[in-house]
Amino acid sequence: MHHDVLFGVAAIVILGIASQWIAWRIRLPAILLLLTTGVLAGPVTGFLNPDKLFGDLLFPVVSVSVALVLFEGGLTLRLKDIKATGRVVISLTTIGLLITWMFAVAGAHWLVGLPWELSVLVGGILVVSGPTVVVPLLRHIRPVGPVASVAKWEGIVNDPFGAILAVLVLNVVLAGADASGTGIVVTGVALSLVVGSLVGFAMAALLVLLLREHIIPDFLQSSMALMTAVMAYVAGDMVYSESGLLAVTVMGITLANQPFVSIRRIIEFKENLGVLLISSLFVVLAARLTIEEMALDDVFSWLLVVMLIVVARPIAVMVSAAGSSLNLRERAFLAWLAPRGIVAAAVVSVFALRMESAGIEGSEAMVPIVFKVIIGTVVVYGLTSPILARYLGIARPNPQGILFVGAHSICRELAQALQKRQIPTALIDTNWSNVRQAKKLGLRAFRGNVLSEDTHYELDLDGIGKLVAATPNDEINSMAAMHFAEVFDRSQVFQLSPSEQGRQRRSDVPKHMRGRYLFGDWANYEELDRMFGAGAVVKSTNLTEEFDWPAFRAMYGEQVLHVFTIRPSGRLRVTALDQKYNPTAGDTVVAVVYPLERVNDRQ
Repeated sequence: MHHDVLFGVAAIVILGIASQWIAWRIRLPAILLLLTTGVLAGPVTGFLNPDKLFGDLLFPVVSVSVALVLFEGGLTLRLKDIKATGRVVISLTTIGLLITWMFAVAGAHWLVGLPWELSVLVGGILVVSGPTVVVPLLRHIRPVGPVASVAKWEGIVNDPFGAILAVLVLNVVLAGADASGTGIVVTGVALSLVVGSLVGFAMAALLVLLLREHIIPDFLQSSMALMTAVMAYVAGDMVYSESGLLAVTVMGITLANQPFVSIRRIIEFKENLGVLLISSLFVVLAARLTIEEMALDDVFSWLLVVMLIVVARPIAVMVSAAGSSLNLRERAFLAWLAPRGIVAAAVVSVFALRMESAGIEGSEAMVPIVFKVIIGTVVVYGLTSPILARYLGIARPNPQGILFVGAHSICRELAQALQKRQIPTALIDTNWSNVRQAKKLGLRAFRGNVLSEDTHYELDLDGIGKLVAATPNDEINSMAAMHFAEVFDRSQVFQLSPSEQGRQRRSDVPKHMRGRYLFGDWANYEELDRMFGAGAVVKSTNLTEEFDWPAFRAMYGEQVLHVFTIRPSGRLRVTALDQKYNPTAGDTVVAVVYPLERVNDRQ
């Protein structure tokens, strides 16, 4: 028995994380592969049985995990992000939620044939979207402009609101209330908002106080934050049922926007934990499905899915975004993004058990209906929303542009060479003269401190997916690389080699405290400055079968500094010391070379 449980838990983690990695490798939304993996492991093969594995602990574990996912989501919500679109977020999570609820209730009753009380309950469950599906999709799509923050805020805030609504409707149904039903719901919503907000704010204030007074050592910051989030969830639920989800969301948002202490360690830990929880939860809940619950011949349930996608969501967005600054393309994208996820699955599973215990007829039909909506929306939005975003021109799923830290003459010349090849660039520098010179050349340049905590929120990083730190200061380069490792992937963060003692100096700097070293063994800032001062230029050359890389090197001599390679597909490769690449025919090489006349004079 012990080994069966151990094997099952290990299988969930392995399947979840492996699915995430494979999805990243083949460039598919991770939620699609997670859902498929769970279905294959559960109902198709019978390899995984979460109910048998966890027993009575299943739903408490799922509930706490969902709460931690919402807490992690709240930590990513910055009030600055929605200055221009805050009204849209509020409308989507209130008016839009009610519109979706009404359509879901009507569809559940008139299409599927559920009685009114069950239709109202199913409708309340189906308003939930959530970060477990929205955030991974946004990470895959990478939309630009305000739609990313609107979608993220809506998904994270909708979860607790939807769960509260569903619980209140459940209480009305179980109580058999009629005339008093509306009063119960209104009173319950008000109490849940007050309790959840107060508990969440109080727990955030407590954690900030402990951090500010240095009562918590650095190595315990993440663990204490995890403990406090669990406390917020349990306390909220104990004071008023289902207020816990709102409490952890408010706690995360409060921590993210307070100015008193840095929460970088907490955010990094929660991001890693969030990936693990989302991966495992999707596999577990998908594995609980049965073949009957996924039946393709249940036409009316699938019609409900279609109605929610093509009617309810577009109308909810159209009404909520009326009069806002969102353009038509942004509204169209939001109208095609409302996948349901783990919260809906967990809530309906718990509710079905309570309804069956209360002897309410027809409650067994709720789980198959909700899971069909989850499957249908995840598949439709997961497969089509990235395509739609690219078609509308509001997403760059694999941005190839470079943010240069430093706007001096070397970075300006490199940026110009890339822009001529249609690779987006941006430069940031504290020196106003450097920034002004860059702008005169038509480059996107910003004056500011790259190490500021809010820099990557304020910068326009449209099309930017890599960092090249190339200031004369080695420490600034390393810190900039560390700072932006959370914005770009660590594999896409580069810096110049240290200026002194070459290899020996490099070995003294731990890898986690710097970016990947650039270009060549000897290519530090002083050497580059010397080369450009001696007349070197940046040259872009298309390689062919006749004029290949060896021929290029032979033409320009030994001091050719291979900087970038642009593949025929448009992908940009930055030359790094830890990954050699020999360009081939069809590639475009960007290199620092001396003019041919100087090379010939030397020869």
